[in-house]
Amino acid sequence: MNALSFGAAHTITTSNATQLESSSLSPREEMAERLPGFVQPFLTWMTARPLPGEAYRIRTPLYHLFTALLMLGAGIVSSSAVFFLDEWFVAAILPLGSILTTSGLGKLQAVIYHHCAHGTVFQRKKINQFVGRAIGIFLLVNHFDLYQKEHILHHKAKKLLTQDDEFASFIFGLCGLSAGTPKNILWRRILLNFISPLFHIRFLFARVSSCLLSSSPGHNIIALVYWASLFFVVDFLSLWTMFTIIWLLPVVVLFQLATALRVLCEHRFPSEPVMAVRDRRFIALTTAGVFAGSMPPITSAGIVDRLAGWGTWWLKMLSVHLFERLFVLVGDAPAHDYHHRHPGSRKWPSYIHEREADRAAGCPGYPVNYIENWGLFSAIDENLSSVSAAKRPLTL
Repeated sequence: MNALSFGAAHTITTSNATQLESSSLSPREEMAERLPGFVQPFLTWMTARPLPGEAYRIRTPLYHLFTALLMLGAGIVSSSAVFFLDEWFVAAILPLGSILTTSGLGKLQAVIYHHCAHGTVFQRKKINQFVGRAIGIFLLVNHFDLYQKEHILHHKAKKLLTQDDEFASFIFGLCGLSAGTPKNILWRRILLNFISPLFHIRFLFARVSSCLLSSSPGHNIIALVYWASLFFVVDFLSLWTMFTIIWLLPVVVLFQLATALRVLCEHRFPSEPVMAVRDRRFIALTTAGVFAGSMPPITSAGIVDRLAGWGTWWLKMLSVHLFERLFVLVGDAPAHDYHHRHPGSRKWPSYIHEREADRAAGCPGYPVNYIENWGLFSAIDENLSSVSAAKRPLTL
């Protein structure tokens, strides 16, 4: 499927198509219909889609900052416990700790740092700048001031999906994708990137250059002092093994994997006529909501079939889809389409309910209502289909 097909309110992956033939409800609506009430709050958080008729829950930017730090702390504590427990605990605790740490890092970057660039985390501009700059140094990512300028351009229709766009630069430059290439080859390049030391070295070099060698000498000095002090303390205390496993692995390799997956699911290329006009239809068709979950099973009356169907579904929800939500689709990442339609909204902390309310109202001001994908890898697959179908030489 390519971007020319995106005229409906949502799209569903091939794996869910058969089940949907017998249901007119979305996966979240089916979950609400066929699962007990006590699991609905968890499903609302995990899918980033509210229960139909669910009461509006107001969230604040500080809530998201607190939960990001809480997740980061939980991950570090969990990973640290490995060094004080028997060996058989390592296999169970270390992966969980690394995922939680990466989740906290991702939420700091993709949510707090990102929305500071829009000036919508704190009321005062200087506080947004200070926190954004601090997070940039802490995560060893782009100098906040430059990121802010580039990201504001990313939200302009005339720049989005062009060579001046941060998204296009990432997928065509760092990831080495190219328009018009068969989708299976695009997937192969991505998977090879993930296991390629060269890809991670290039990614890390880009981060180091943008953070420590920016155009701001003052910023560079602060960043160099911070990282040099950190390494000095680790070396002085002879904690390199613990530091590498608990911190360097998540902040370098896992953070880069999560970032790449998140970027790859964010945008798709619409048809040439839409690309040429670059109006609000263009904005609507370049971004889809990405929700962690799948259609509940539609099984026969047999108890064995029901148990097998629901058991398989819950296993996938609590493994694949929960991993997607924690590791990649952090914070308001599932509602990235809402953010592009309302980039300056201060209601973003309540994105779960804001996007749903906007969708239910028909998304006033836009000729196309929201598009949605269920499952991270299905969303990436559709985005790669649009890259493969693109006719322009969209390369850098």
